[in-house]
Parts: sequence; C-alpha cells; structure tokens
Amino acid sequence: MHELTGRQPEGVTSLERAENGWRVSVEVVESHRVPDTADILAVYEAELDQDGDLLSYRRVDRYSRGRGDER
Repeated sequence: MHELTGRQPEGVTSLERAENGWRVSVEVVESHRVPDTADILAVYEAELDQDGDLLSYRRVDRYSRGRGDER
C-alpha cells in the first residue's frame, strides 16, 4: 500500500476471499496532525488475484482518528 499511496499503512482491517482472489482492506494515515488524535485516516481496498498480484485498489473511507465508529 505504501508503494501505491505513498502513505504508511497502520494495519490490515479485513482480508476476505473474493471470486478471483482476495480482497484486502488497509488503514493508512492520510494526514498527520498534532495531536495525533486529530490524524486523518483512510481505508483502502485492494483486489488481488490468486497469486497475490494487484488487480485494483481504491479508497473506500476517510475519517478522523478515534471517530471511525461514528461514520
């Protein structure tokens, strides 16, 4: 995800089997703020084939740190 977005991943939020491979959701920090509780986070979803090669990716969500459950 770092190579695609230029942003450091925070972690994988989901991994599921898809029809032709895998679907992975990764949370990244889009904007570092002070204090860090004000950071802007995003979730990117990547589609991978059976061999783990990237087919596509897109941003599916964006929110302030600590406010993910309020979306």
